[in-house]
Amino acid sequence: MEAFSSFFESRSASGWTYDSLKNFRQISPVVQSHLKQVYLSLCCALIASAVGAYLHILWNIGGLLTTIGSIGSLVWLLSTPPYEERKRVALLMVAALFEGATIGPLIDVALQIDPSILVGAFVGCAVAFGCFSVAAMLARRREYLYLGGFLSSSVSLLFWLHFASSVFGGSAALFKFDLYFGLLVFVGYIVVDTQQIIEKAHLGDLDYVTHALTLFTDFFAVFVRILIIMLRNSENDEKRNKKRRC
Repeated sequence: MEAFSSFFESRSASGWTYDSLKNFRQISPVVQSHLKQVYLSLCCALIASAVGAYLHILWNIGGLLTTIGSIGSLVWLLSTPPYEERKRVALLMVAALFEGATIGPLIDVALQIDPSILVGAFVGCAVAFGCFSVAAMLARRREYLYLGGFLSSSVSLLFWLHFASSVFGGSAALFKFDLYFGLLVFVGYIVVDTQQIIEKAHLGDLDYVTHALTLFTDFFAVFVRILIIMLRNSENDEKRNKKRRC
């Protein structure tokens, strides 16, 4: 937790001054062009995932098969050479579409309860993603890369908690910890992955498809957790209202 607190303290201490905005000059024109490709690909992947969720609502296709299809597409993408650019972009879109269909049941539940929850979750996720991405760009190069070790350990902890809960049974407290701590971890990954992408681009790694996939994974993980939190809060509010009526 100290790692995350140091991030916010450094931002509040320095402030968003003109001097901090000049840090954009550290990003060369080549890297800036690369970032444009990355974020354009990310936007297209998000649109593809929205199409996948819509297809689930129409035909109820989300489930185990779409999960397998998403994993298969990702493996195929990562094993495809970088020079096969069109193929890799197509595989990214297919993987995003399958991923959107996989969370289709969750989207459907949100639409049945209150469509504004879905809109609020997406807007909140987009604002958080944009703010932390800009923070990573404005920071000094490699300033927050040290968080990568802490975040990797946190993901490992979440994995073993999932494994333990599946074997020994979970609890409400464990689920809540996984939800909120996982949200914190993947928000941190937005900062770290953004700085890693910039640093790799400076070193000549201009694989925008893989970089867009990395940010898509972060966005997706944050969005799902925010949506679940908002659904749980809505459910708790309904229970309180029923008790008051009784």
